[in-house]
Amino acid sequence: MFGIMNKLFGSKENIDLADIISKGAFLVDVRSPDEYKDSKISGSTNIPLDKIQEHLNTLKNKKNIVVFCRSGNRSSQAKSILDKNGCSNVTNGGAWYEVKGIVDQLNPK
Repeated sequence: MFGIMNKLFGSKENIDLADIISKGAFLVDVRSPDEYKDSKISGSTNIPLDKIQEHLNTLKNKKNIVVFCRSGNRSSQAKSILDKNGCSNVTNGGAWYEVKGIVDQLNPK
């Protein structure tokens, strides 16, 4: 079934997300402000998908960017927009809870 899902929805990039985050990637949550307020990741910035183009100049200056959202759909769209506008340093982190798990592991309390 996993193979069918990848064919239908595409597979996630083969990346080491923990390594990228551990090296200080700029974390961008592309969910709505209300979603972000309800469950945010420490150190992340909220730039909703519909506002991403307004922040291109700021994002182009970042060494590495990880975009994420509720399920990975909006972050995929954000990555595509950023790629098309000259940001080649963008990683789709997928769902916010996956990114949060990595951040929490890297920064235990």
